[in-house]
Amino acid sequence: MNDIANKTQPPYYAVIFTSQRTEDDNGYGNMAQAMVELASKQQGFLGIESSRDNQLGITISYWKSVDDIKSWKKNSAHKVAQDKGRKEWYENYNVRICKVESEYSFEMFS
Repeated sequence: MNDIANKTQPPYYAVIFTSQRTEDDNGYGNMAQAMVELASKQQGFLGIESSRDNQLGITISYWKSVDDIKSWKKNSAHKVAQDKGRKEWYENYNVRICKVESEYSFEMFS
């Protein structure tokens, strides 16, 4: 995903998922796309931004509330992806949950 997520006015929450991948895809790309599609249908989902090189990835999802984030973490399909991630796709990862209190932006061609 290359676009910058459209968000609502602060405050809102960001889940920052930083990961180092294993070498093989083993269905990772398909599952990642399925999780983005599923997350976008969840209550409180605001958007997502993601970037990955050969191994390091950073994905930031935006949510209206901490309760919405907790619900997403408990989603059964998401839990399957999490388990598979720990077993096959990630050497390591880190999750940070942050409250966004303000933001500003710049657009060269608006």
